Amino acid sequence: MSCCISYLCCVVVCLSCSSTTRKREDYLEWPEYFMAVAFLSAQRSKDPSSQVGACIVNQENKIVGIGYNGMPNGCDDDLLPWSRSADDRLDTKYPYVCHAELNAIMNKNSADVKGCSMYVALFPCNECAKLIIQAGIKEVIYLSDKYHDTPEMVASRKLLSMAGIQYRQFKPKRTEIVIDFNSINHLEC
Repeated sequence: MSCCISYLCCVVVCLSCSSTTRKREDYLEWPEYFMAVAFLSAQRSKDPSSQVGACIVNQENKIVGIGYNGMPNGCDDDLLPWSRSADDRLDTKYPYVCHAELNAIMNKNSADVKGCSMYVALFPCNECAKLIIQAGIKEVIYLSDKYHDTPEMVASRKLLSMAGIQYRQFKPKRTEIVIDFNSINHLEC
């Protein structure tokens, strides 16, 4: 009897659904998808103040590299500082942390990243701009440029422009993307 009730519920739910031949209208477009991957990657960062992620994509919309900001491989991140400021610069994170862009380039799963685009949460600093140039990345799509007027960002824009690398700010169509691990268990039509 409970099997019949379950079947009837399924029939009622399915009859109330719209046509199953239509595609979803709220799917993620490629740019939103790649920026979301960068932001999801950033969740791996142990940095208490800045979690940044990067996603490298080739011309076929295939992800070829992902990275987030963190300490170098083999270096115990419990023994290195995470502070943004200190009397001695060696007591800050800056001489030690690897940026998301560096890690995405180093974590590439292809022979190279020439001609690829990089989606990154934060506009790249001058050191990352040098890596991006040397790697042959052709375009940088960033979300935030909150350090726009710092010398590192001014130098970065100068280097990227001189190398002919396009950069543009990502304009999201939505303010958030929710990952619901329970959605796969919902009844489908």
